Amino acid sequence: MHIVPEVIPAYTPPDFTAPELAQAPAARVAPAPADGVLPDNYHGTSNHPEYLRLESGAWLLAPQSRMDSVLVLRGSDLQVLEARRVREGDPVVIGRTENGEEGIFVHVFGFEPLNESAPDKFSFRNRGTRETPFSRSYDDLYKLLRHDREHGYIVWVLGPAVAFDMDSRAAMQGLIENGYCQALMAGNALATHDLEAARFRTGLGQDIYTQTVLPLGHYNHLDIINEVRKRGSIHRTIEELRLRDGIIYACEKKAVPYVLAGSIRDDGPLPEVIADAYQAQDAMRVHARRATTVIALATQLHSIAFGNMVPSYLIEADGKVRPVFFYVVDMTEFCVDKLANRGSAQAVAILTNAQDFIVNLWNNLKG
Repeated sequence: MHIVPEVIPAYTPPDFTAPELAQAPAARVAPAPADGVLPDNYHGTSNHPEYLRLESGAWLLAPQSRMDSVLVLRGSDLQVLEARRVREGDPVVIGRTENGEEGIFVHVFGFEPLNESAPDKFSFRNRGTRETPFSRSYDDLYKLLRHDREHGYIVWVLGPAVAFDMDSRAAMQGLIENGYCQALMAGNALATHDLEAARFRTGLGQDIYTQTVLPLGHYNHLDIINEVRKRGSIHRTIEELRLRDGIIYACEKKAVPYVLAGSIRDDGPLPEVIADAYQAQDAMRVHARRATTVIALATQLHSIAFGNMVPSYLIEADGKVRPVFFYVVDMTEFCVDKLANRGSAQAVAILTNAQDFIVNLWNNLKG
């Protein structure tokens, strides 16, 4: 695996010769009493690397551990499953301790560099806020995206604000067409307003450049939904209406998969929108398991949902462990704080306007 050392830190596994780990017992399992029902004292996973000690004495790293799932262990075969996927009789790992006492070790410092000069116990500005300068964050992100375009799997989680502006919409199209997006997660609104812009040059009835409200423009997003539903698919609509720009157009053109998850407030929705929440969750998890870098932009609920699906690490084909990067771009700290409070502590905030962010990103990556 090709690594950019200054961007992607090396992984340091636990010291299994330490007494508390060398003397740890093997992890225990108990059968699930029924489909979707867990045994008492089941172990709930985090998105940190989690290890189990086997009967052989070896420690096994859970593949793609993620929030609020459980571990099913058959010999040396270890699966991470959502509780609803557990079947009666499955051997579910039990134990609520995390430091080896029950053969379970949660490793939270694997990607932290060795601290050669410890900081003072007290310091100012040790947490990202709207006052934080993000120049270094941008520089690291440019390097990371150039690396992962060739060696990773970049997933975008987009809110409709990206489609409301001519320049940001064009910038996202450029990123997709140039390989900086391997999958897109969004809702009905992003796709609808992007297609509205392709057809009418408006977003919710406003011109996407001047922001002028056009006469009867409030019909435009409903009209494009109707056009797509009439034809039965986004792909057919793009072809028949000869739509030739935008985010969804670029995904179709470059065969980039997109998952549109439904919500209660959806208009229409578009035929590709997955109305069943659990089917949408399953479809999103396909890409969460592959993600190496996630950029969640201007969509708080979708960001939090996808963040809870994404592990903080990925085991590469060659057995090496690398971090999964998760960037949250929003105007306030709320979204990244909420993610951290829900266990996705690796989320990095860039607090700025969504349109400014995406245009800046594209201007630095194109060419």
